[in-house]
Amino acid sequence: MTETALDWQRLHDLRPADFEAAGNRWHAVSSRAGADALRVGQAMSAQLRETQRGDAATAALRRLRRLHRNLDYVRTECGLVRTTLNGLAADLAEPQRQLRLALDEAAELGFTVHPDGSITYPASTVHTLLGPQDTPAGQAAPRAALPLDLPHSSLDSSLRPLNPHADRAQALADRIARAVRAAAEVDARYTRTLNGLRAAKGLDITAATLRDVRRDTADVRHAASAYLAADVPFDATPAERKAWWDALTDEQRQEFLRIAPDLVGNLDGIPAAARDQANRAYLPTLIEELAGRHDDASQTKLEALRLLQARLNQPGGLPMYLLGIGDEGNGRAIVAYGNPDTSRNVAAYVPGLGTALDADFVEDTMVRAEDTAIGARDVDPSSAAIIWLGYDAPQSADVMSTGDAERGAPAYSRFISGLVATNEKSDPHVTAIGHSYGSLTVGTAARQTNGIPGVDDVVLLGSPGVGVDRAEDLGVGREHVFVGAAENDPVTRLPTKEEFALAGPAAFIYGDVYDRGDDDIYFGKDPASAAFGAHRFKVDPGPAPVLEMGGFDAHSQYFTPSLDSESASNIARVVGGRPGKITLEDRR
Repeated sequence: MTETALDWQRLHDLRPADFEAAGNRWHAVSSRAGADALRVGQAMSAQLRETQRGDAATAALRRLRRLHRNLDYVRTECGLVRTTLNGLAADLAEPQRQLRLALDEAAELGFTVHPDGSITYPASTVHTLLGPQDTPAGQAAPRAALPLDLPHSSLDSSLRPLNPHADRAQALADRIARAVRAAAEVDARYTRTLNGLRAAKGLDITAATLRDVRRDTADVRHAASAYLAADVPFDATPAERKAWWDALTDEQRQEFLRIAPDLVGNLDGIPAAARDQANRAYLPTLIEELAGRHDDASQTKLEALRLLQARLNQPGGLPMYLLGIGDEGNGRAIVAYGNPDTSRNVAAYVPGLGTALDADFVEDTMVRAEDTAIGARDVDPSSAAIIWLGYDAPQSADVMSTGDAERGAPAYSRFISGLVATNEKSDPHVTAIGHSYGSLTVGTAARQTNGIPGVDDVVLLGSPGVGVDRAEDLGVGREHVFVGAAENDPVTRLPTKEEFALAGPAAFIYGDVYDRGDDDIYFGKDPASAAFGAHRFKVDPGPAPVLEMGGFDAHSQYFTPSLDSESASNIARVVGGRPGKITLEDRR
């Protein structure tokens, strides 16, 4: 298209289907290279390893690995060309449509459109107070530097000609010019991208070649962003997204996973294995972006993501699935231990105060979900547990407000809906776990109009209240609400707002004076109280905040078997679908 300057006639005659056809041919090459790479990497290499020994076999395997890299490179680059051509066809469609509408309108009015985009309009008769007056024919030329998105009606029209056709002709000339300019911008963007998709000389795929592949992928992602995002159902329900994903061809799914993983990695309703593949592909890009920033918040997230990447690549242990990442707010990370789509029992744990995407999150908070998964798999091997940092947990004084919980609750409900939509079991057992302020987030989600769809059991740990006064208000029935509250956990004894206003910190000691029964805490009824009505399971009392210099230690050990085996075992029993096996203690 760039060999000759783009004009309206060339845009009119353009056949976007030709680009798509060319893209299909590149796709055929990509598919063939992918199939050959698979054959070389599996069948041929495996057979050689199993049947041959010695220097000759080693040399042959080395050559096969080289051939496999080359074929995989061809598969990737040809796939990028195909996406670029399809994106070009899609992005040219709208300017071409706008052009053809303007040309059709000009033809209906009897106007003549010239090759330079100017429009000749006929003479006309205008009826005035002085009677009919003839106005001459004229010509309207497209105005220079006309903004692409500026409507004609907003332009200066103080000097309108007498011929009533003149204004229509000018508007049509401007519309034609805008369409051509939009198409030229698309053409230039894709031309730069296609020119960059050139293989380096030689037959070896080096580290520099692989860096070039990453650059090429980023360039295609940028150029074809509108095309790639056009059909993604961002505003759909998780079940609708699942149906959309299932309806895509494998080729289309791979296009998202390899070129635009950020578009689908965080979408609730996309299967866990695909989200994991997408987010692992996007993780290096996000790390690179954060490495280019120098503010403290970005550096904190960068350290966490590097630690997370190392943890994901670490061999052994439970299989990990990266279900979400992001740098918005205090950072986002959703990690599953075990496949939540193939497990009969799935739990999603919401952390609380102070949680952010930092080193402590990777080295401590994530481990709580891992411990829960390990314990639940001892109860039922078909179990998985998830740490869900899909919201901004309060960092300091914000903990006294319900705002973060109210903003996080809808996102948590959508996430759980997505788990239910993608789970392969006919009736999965789903447990919502909230710790500390995270219990308020879970409680807020549960008391929404539709509750948390698909949740069977709710576990509340170290809770300052959940925004309701009765277990049955959480939408799963009081028999399915389980509470762990350590006697020395000060968060579970937070005085009410009114008590704080009257007595300040002294309200911790004299709470019963202001609250008969001492069963009201900061965000509602104490979930461990008899009035609330949930099952209270046994936990270790933990070190006393003052006498044993425990501080908030009792607040942080519910998940950890080495610190509180009773609590960890009870959580595992609920998550693993055996709540009848928990050990109970008296409600407050």
